Amino acid sequence: MVGNNMSDFYQNGSVATLHNLGQRNVEDLEAELCGFSEHRPMGLVLPSLYSELRTDALEGIIQELKQVKYLEQIIIGLDRANESEYRHALEYFGRLPQDHRVLWNDGPRLREIDKMLDSMNLAPSQPGKGRNVWFCFGYALACKRSKAIALHDCDVKTYDRSLLARLIYPVANPNFNYEFAKGYYSRVADGKLNGRVCRLLVTPLVRSLKKVCKGHDEFLDYLDSFRYPLAGEFAMSAQVLNDIRIPSDWGLEIGVLSEMKRNYNVNHICQVDVADIYDHKHQDLSTEDKAQGLSKMSIDISKSLFRKLAIEGQVFTPETFRTLKATYYRLALDMVKRYSADAALNGLSYDNHAEGLSVELFAENIVEAGHDFMENSTDTPFMPSWNRVISAFPDILEQLKVAVEEDTREFSA
Repeated sequence: MVGNNMSDFYQNGSVATLHNLGQRNVEDLEAELCGFSEHRPMGLVLPSLYSELRTDALEGIIQELKQVKYLEQIIIGLDRANESEYRHALEYFGRLPQDHRVLWNDGPRLREIDKMLDSMNLAPSQPGKGRNVWFCFGYALACKRSKAIALHDCDVKTYDRSLLARLIYPVANPNFNYEFAKGYYSRVADGKLNGRVCRLLVTPLVRSLKKVCKGHDEFLDYLDSFRYPLAGEFAMSAQVLNDIRIPSDWGLEIGVLSEMKRNYNVNHICQVDVADIYDHKHQDLSTEDKAQGLSKMSIDISKSLFRKLAIEGQVFTPETFRTLKATYYRLALDMVKRYSADAALNGLSYDNHAEGLSVELFAENIVEAGHDFMENSTDTPFMPSWNRVISAFPDILEQLKVAVEEDTREFSA
């Protein structure tokens, strides 16, 4: 099948872009990955809510993964599950032919480990995807079976196994020097443009910060190089897992990109086109409740950017955030005009009013995030690196591995 980016080979920004030029089928790609796997075994992490086991999206993902032969292991992090639901999850994922484990994050064994870590202020501070991913990474380190590890969400409605193959290829290929690959894709589905938070918040906010925060262009240019910085799909070499600090809120994706920039030269980081069509579960804008939906997401993402720039030496004041709001608002409204024209040319529906309301909400939330950041500047939203945890509890990885194995053995049907 010919990819929709066949003519796009442009390299922009500081991060290498690996395109889908439409010339290669998935079987050919997988055959090469099988060859790589002999020397560079590969794993997959799937953070999942129990409720996603009831969806068509995850069922489609399972059916596609059953055809993948190059994976050494699959690690599923299961959140919000009681004992009977964990038993069901073991049966549900039992159809996978690859070696796999389901981490029961709410089970007594992992909760006991969490309690032990909390005694030294090393436990994740809040539940959610970040905590789920953090424990999965710890288990991957404990197993020592994979040298290249991919991660993607379980709510992708348009999943095709080529997504995984393209995502992990840059890190799995021994002839490349990439330690991290970020997935990207077009956010067009059902005749309309999706991805509001990325289109109308992240891109204009990053470009506004360039104008307001002088002297930090290198980091902001780096972020602006990513075509879809909020994508939940990425792959990394196993050695990255030791030192990376993972945010516990909606700033997860931006935080991971920031950590990679902190720990690695950009020559070891790339982005890769992983899908022609991509659609997943959508969040509500949540204009009435800033603790929910895209409203909370926009606040968390804004704070993650402010924290990173503060670490780089940027001084923020209330005046900074007022200026930033004004600059953002103008750039975001310009983006609305651009996307309106883009949609019209391509025959897509586009609601200028709804897009404008999103921009107004995001502008308010930038100031809200700034206020929260200044009031709570001593917060440490990052979970500790596994290297730090190991220094405090030298046998923690073995404890984690044993807990998962005992859960599997006790509750398997």
